[in-house]
Amino acid sequence: MGRWEGPRDLLASTGADWDRRIFRLQVLAEAGARLRFADTWAKAEPHSPHALALLANVQALRAMIAGRKSGWSLMEESWATCRSALEVWPHDVAPLVVMLALLRTHAPDRATLRQVWAEVKQRDPWNREAHHEAVTYLFPRYHGQPGEAMWWAEEQASIAPRGLPIAVLPLVVVAEAHRSRQELDQTAYGLTIHPWIDCPQIDHVLERWWRYRAPRPHACFADDANYLAHALSFANRHSEAAEVFDAIGPYATQVPWSYCGQADQLFLRHRAWAYSPPRSRHH
Repeated sequence: MGRWEGPRDLLASTGADWDRRIFRLQVLAEAGARLRFADTWAKAEPHSPHALALLANVQALRAMIAGRKSGWSLMEESWATCRSALEVWPHDVAPLVVMLALLRTHAPDRATLRQVWAEVKQRDPWNREAHHEAVTYLFPRYHGQPGEAMWWAEEQASIAPRGLPIAVLPLVVVAEAHRSRQELDQTAYGLTIHPWIDCPQIDHVLERWWRYRAPRPHACFADDANYLAHALSFANRHSEAAEVFDAIGPYATQVPWSYCGQADQLFLRHRAWAYSPPRSRHH
């Protein structure tokens, strides 16, 4: 119906909590890409940093849906909206995350990537979404060289302060490598061959994030916890996975479970094994 007062109040109350601000903008943008309330709001309040940040997210999502060729003009609009949002609220990290996503999908310019990344590090050095956008840029299916994403992810995970979900980045790369190999060779490479057995990145995530995580979960906690539960499950460390499943509750995610089969079935099966005694689990 074009009503934008609810999003305005929500984003205003979120304030400079960049983690939840970015998450809420992304959720609102999923609806805004199909509707017009973000466009209407930006016209009604052209100097609102919240309206401009949401419109930038919406325009970027529309550009990605349209594809690299058809979405070029939308990409340019989103980029310009990001710059306008930063002029209104220079400290905002959300428009920079949108710019990283645009670079990944539409304009793989490393020099510009470094400039945007430097701006992110000035504002919020350990921003979770910015790190995920950067590591995705380095996937071989986008603009990275083989091994580059893992090298960068492990470096970031090793230097990030303990207790931050940045430690999960290597597991994201491991899952992506598995997905890519399955896509290339669906007959010879499957569930019986996978990278999670004897995977040193799992213990690093437990030591650097899980055991020292903040009492209040971050906005994308379910996504990161599912990566850890998935890795522990496929490493046959079901007893350790039980604690992670407890924290996840009902909030299963498609990725990375879908990289190994039917996501819902795999999640429920491995959760049941985690909660079962060792003998019955073996049976």
